[in-house]
Amino acid sequence: MSQTHSPKAALRGEPGYVWRSGQERRLRMIRQWIHLENALILDNGCGLGTYLDHFAPFTPYRFGLEIEFDRAVRAVPTATGIIQGVGEHLPFAANTFDFVFSNEVIEHVQDDARYAAEMVRVTKPGGRILIFCPNRWYPVEQHGIFWRGQYKFGNIPLVNYLPDKWRNQLAPHVRTYTRRTLLELFTGLPVEIVYHGRIFGGYDNIEYRWPRFGRFLKRLLYAAEKTPLAVLGLSHLLVLEKQTK
Repeated sequence: MSQTHSPKAALRGEPGYVWRSGQERRLRMIRQWIHLENALILDNGCGLGTYLDHFAPFTPYRFGLEIEFDRAVRAVPTATGIIQGVGEHLPFAANTFDFVFSNEVIEHVQDDARYAAEMVRVTKPGGRILIFCPNRWYPVEQHGIFWRGQYKFGNIPLVNYLPDKWRNQLAPHVRTYTRRTLLELFTGLPVEIVYHGRIFGGYDNIEYRWPRFGRFLKRLLYAAEKTPLAVLGLSHLLVLEKQTK
C-alpha cells in the first residue's frame, strides 16, 4: 500500500491527526514531570491542537502557537487561544507560562537556537519546558528524504547514521539531535536540566496489523528505555526548569 501525506509534510512534518496509545503514553510522561492542574500552558507548535485538547481536564488556561493557518484554525476549539506565528518570535511577554510544551517541532523550525531561547524567555521562573524531538540514533528517519530533487515520504532506514554531509543532503528539511546537540541549544540560558531520556514510539500501526507481535514489540522496547539500548530510541524527552535568578 502506498503511503500518503499532506502537501506540507516535507516542510512541517505531519500533525497528530488521531489520539492513540503513543500519544496517551506521552501524556502520562508529561504528567510525571509537569504540574498541569490550573497551569498556564503554551503548546509551541500545536498542530491541530491534539495535546491542547487532552490538557483540558487539567486546566482551562491553554494557548497554542501554530505556523500554518489551516492547522491553527482547526486547533481553535481546543484552547483558550490559538495564534498563528513562528516559535522563534513568540508574541507573549517574558515570564508568562507555567509550562511550555514542544512536541516534535524544534526539528522543523528555521532557527532552533532562537526557538529554544524564546521558550525559556516566556516561561515563568520555576516553570518548566518539556520537549520531545527526534533522536539522531534511531535507526529510521521518519520524515522521508529528498532523492534526485523529489520528496520521498515514508520511513527510510539508516539515513541518520550517515555523516552529516550526506545525511543533510538527503534530509535537509528536518534535523535530528544527539544528546549533546540538543542540550547545547540551552547553554547559557537560565534553565537547569531536570531530566533527559530517550523513548520509543507508540507503534500502533504495527499492533493493529499484528496484535500479538505489536504488544510484544512495545513491551520489549519500553523495557529497553531503562537500559543502554535507550540510545536507539525514537525521541528525546527533555525537561527543563527556568531558574528564579
